[in-house]
Amino acid sequence: MSRLKSSSTLVFLAILALLVVWIGGGMLNRTPPEQPARVEPPLPNVAAHLSTAERIQPRVVLYGDIVPNQTSILRARTAGIVEEVVRQGDAVEQGAQIARLSADDRQAGVARAEAELRSAERDYEAARQLRERGVTSEAELQSRFAALEAARAGLRAAELELDNTRLRAPITGTVSNVIAELGSFVQSGGEVLEIVNNDPLIARIEVRQNEITSVSLGQRAEVAFQGGHETEGRISFISPVATPETRTFRVEIEIPNPDSAIPAGLSAEIALALSEQVAHRISPALVRLDDAGRIGVMIVEPDGETLRFAPIDIVQARAEAIWATGLPESVQIVTISQGALNDGQRALVSETPEEFRNVLGGGADASGPGQANADPDTAEADAAAALIGAVDPEAPAPSANN
Repeated sequence: MSRLKSSSTLVFLAILALLVVWIGGGMLNRTPPEQPARVEPPLPNVAAHLSTAERIQPRVVLYGDIVPNQTSILRARTAGIVEEVVRQGDAVEQGAQIARLSADDRQAGVARAEAELRSAERDYEAARQLRERGVTSEAELQSRFAALEAARAGLRAAELELDNTRLRAPITGTVSNVIAELGSFVQSGGEVLEIVNNDPLIARIEVRQNEITSVSLGQRAEVAFQGGHETEGRISFISPVATPETRTFRVEIEIPNPDSAIPAGLSAEIALALSEQVAHRISPALVRLDDAGRIGVMIVEPDGETLRFAPIDIVQARAEAIWATGLPESVQIVTISQGALNDGQRALVSETPEEFRNVLGGGADASGPGQANADPDTAEADAAAALIGAVDPEAPAPSANN
């Protein structure tokens, strides 16, 4: 019985050893699996256009108030009742009598002063003759002469007091307000009427710090009034000190106004030409922000495939385009992209399709025929679809400028 068990055990061990050898041999001879090949993501397709900087003369448009060239309040130099006064709206010339106060006893005062002067003249003449004969002293003669001069001064004062009842226009202009009507009593120094001179008019504007150095005396300015009237003026004053609250500089433009056809008090749009600059013409649709909040555009480096974010400074902005500095004189600007782009990213760069250059800022005139009302974002998306579709028909729909 024990011999039978020993035989079975040997057979079992032999089978087990055979299985171990068979399995071990298979594992040793098996070829190790190959490492998966690294798949590089496809490069994005972008379109770019070569932009060359152009010389422009940017303009700044500011809004200002129109004020009279002169405003004068006529005041009484003596007290009295208003007996004559011009009407509101009358045109007056400088020096013309425009109002009169009651003379009261001032005429009598002039007559009294004249009589005193004649008496002083007779006394002085008599004293002079007596002095020549040696009858009176030199001191007496000098006393009579002093009395004569005092009488003359008294007459001048009385005549001036009477003349002060006649009020004359201090400036040439139009009577804008009659303050003291007929029959009103005014004290010395009291207001009688107001005169304004609207030829020329003065436009007052506030110019920013970064623009004030481009403004000069005598410079031409284009003025557009509310209501559509347009004219030209010249800068007549530039404040030498900035306004502390706004850090802007007050500038005044003198505007010819013959016959005072344009009233003061209007609002106006003032356009000033600034110093010439060299700038690139770019579509507003191409402008983006980086992580630091700077505005700029994506450009292609000279190697033709590396993209860079280039910060810009806008010197002129209009509805159809902006003009910016901060770029090289000649640079390729990305106009159409598929998805977001990163600084330093590589891409497959193609030329912007001809039909989209004007819309995206690459053409000479963004308001060309058939494109004046084009939506830059829609146009860029359409251009991207055409470009990416030609390269990869199965590519996803592109985004506009992102």
